[in-house]
Amino acid sequence: MPERPSAHAVVAALSDDFVELPDPAAGLPAGDAGDGPLGWAGYGEARARAAARTGESESVVCGTARVGGTEAVLLAFEFGFLGGSLGERTGDRIEAAHAAARARRLPVVSLIATGGSRMQEGMLALTQLQRVARQSALTRAAGLPQTAVLRDPATGGGWATLGAGADVVLALPEAQVGFAGSRVRPPDADPYAYTAESQLAAGHIDRIVPYGELRGALGRWLGLLGGGAGGGGAGCAAAEPPRALGDDADLPASGWDAVTRARAPRRPRADAYLDAHFTLREDLGGDRCGGTDDGVRCGFGRLPDGTTVAYAAQCGTPTRPAGFRTAARLIRLAGRLGVPVLTLVDTPGAANDAEAERAGAGAAIAECFDAVATSPVPVTTLVVGEGGSGGALALAAPGRTWVTPDSYFSVIAPESAAAILKRGADDVRTTADQLRLRPQDLVELGVARGIRPR
Repeated sequence: MPERPSAHAVVAALSDDFVELPDPAAGLPAGDAGDGPLGWAGYGEARARAAARTGESESVVCGTARVGGTEAVLLAFEFGFLGGSLGERTGDRIEAAHAAARARRLPVVSLIATGGSRMQEGMLALTQLQRVARQSALTRAAGLPQTAVLRDPATGGGWATLGAGADVVLALPEAQVGFAGSRVRPPDADPYAYTAESQLAAGHIDRIVPYGELRGALGRWLGLLGGGAGGGGAGCAAAEPPRALGDDADLPASGWDAVTRARAPRRPRADAYLDAHFTLREDLGGDRCGGTDDGVRCGFGRLPDGTTVAYAAQCGTPTRPAGFRTAARLIRLAGRLGVPVLTLVDTPGAANDAEAERAGAGAAIAECFDAVATSPVPVTTLVVGEGGSGGALALAAPGRTWVTPDSYFSVIAPESAAAILKRGADDVRTTADQLRLRPQDLVELGVARGIRPR
């Protein structure tokens, strides 16, 4: 990747047919005619030097362009102009760009390279963050997706508004990412904490993408996020559940047979279902609260007919609090964009170790229940393996749940049920039968709508 390429160079590398939006400050006195609203000595000269060096009149360039096959509004920061800092004129441009996006029903892409607010404009610069946050909120409420690309650096208010507030956050490798810039951190701070890699591990960004691959990744994301109705779930058709992939088409004869099949190592897992169901998919990463769960896949996929579907899939492991929060984040985002949701249930249950409790397992499960219950778009569920207690039920759609022949769904695992009832190990199989957890039992009980064929 070139060393901090200019805003126009980045736009040219990632998009086609860029047309700059009108400057809302056009016709106003030039910003470099004086020393700004605070009368900061030398500020006008500094702006003039920045303009001469970069060819820009402000720290952000805004316009429309096509990324892949999707038209979008792009906000590209020019780090060479006073460190990409935000001032009043920057706020004017960002506000106008979001207004244009809402008027034209276009997604917003923020290409961020900024050190934060502009010192020479004092509190008037800092309050631009409120303007930016409001515009982002209005665009979000309009059902339009926002994607951020974290260049280097992405710090201060630019990270805390346009960056961290975006629906999907991509970052360049080794980019500096954090609220505190390099000159204001504690001297003993761990420098790794302020990198894209650290933010990814903590669940605050979705993906690290090399510069040469960014155009394709951004185009895929915009194509997927633009595939919904937008503005909520009105008119959004429910997703069709995948067909079963397992080798066993016959239904299990006993409860324990159902459990054994669901726990079989050779049984198809979530990734196999997602790969077979979608022609293209992109994963979200992290719960935005400091956690990730490799046992949950969340993202957006494209069906053969071009329809976009959001998915949240358990991968057969105990689901951790971060997994539930990531799923809830996905379901709420899909609701705002008008994209139907597919959940794949496959977990022995929620993680119940001490770390999970400290991370708020109960609250995270409650958040997931709430997201499913209040979703403005239809949620469809397929149980593809183990359906273990509330940890599985939290991702299951009431009235729209299907099962595969090699799955089960139970109030609790048969072994645990036997232990609670003070039964011995020899009674586990009998308990499994009494729980009526087989696919055909679930249909008869009205818990599942049907058994998906191969």
